[in-house]
Amino acid sequence: MLAIPPRVLVATQRTAIFALVAPVLLLITMAALPALAILPFVHGGTDRVVTLLRAHSSYARTLLTGSRNTSER
Repeated sequence: MLAIPPRVLVATQRTAIFALVAPVLLLITMAALPALAILPFVHGGTDRVVTLLRAHSSYARTLLTGSRNTSER
């Protein structure tokens, strides 16, 4: 049986997670761009833009925090 060092497995896992999740986040961001460009000019749209930006920031923060390796600290 082939022994793979844990460090290589961790790096592979991080790469796989990023490869799977990054396109989804990119798609969500691209879908939201028209709303982010138009909503500030609509009555009450600024609040909705702020909500969208907070949601995207939360998604990205969760992705980055969840991909950290806590055993290396």
